[in-house]
Amino acid sequence: MKIIVETPKYSFWKYCRTEKGYERAFFSPLPTIFNYGFIEGTESPDGMEEDVVVLGPRLPRGSTLERENFDGIVRFLDDSVRDDKKVIYISGFYSPFLLAFYFRLYALFKVFLYAFQEGKITTCRFEGIVLRKLH
Repeated sequence: MKIIVETPKYSFWKYCRTEKGYERAFFSPLPTIFNYGFIEGTESPDGMEEDVVVLGPRLPRGSTLERENFDGIVRFLDDSVRDDKKVIYISGFYSPFLLAFYFRLYALFKVFLYAFQEGKITTCRFEGIVLRKLH
């Protein structure tokens, strides 16, 4: 599977790839503590490509990785729709507890984002992480 990074680690801006390139989707009060991207050519229940969390060093926006398997999954509900994120581990420190804390805060942030930007109340919820033993 081909993974494309759209939001580099430590970024406060969430980016989305469009026909014009990478455009800012929203500003997050939480910097991403991982690289965030998608699996090219897939489709998730929310109609977008499947999300991927890449654990390791910061990668530039547009970086690509080729992987056969993933190392785990973050169970997530976004806008009342299943929006799980595959996990890929490259190297370095990782903490399931820190990831869980991040996604709990992120879910809360997304509830407020939908309320203020779209004027709707919706469900965003972190539902756990399943990781196989990483290197």
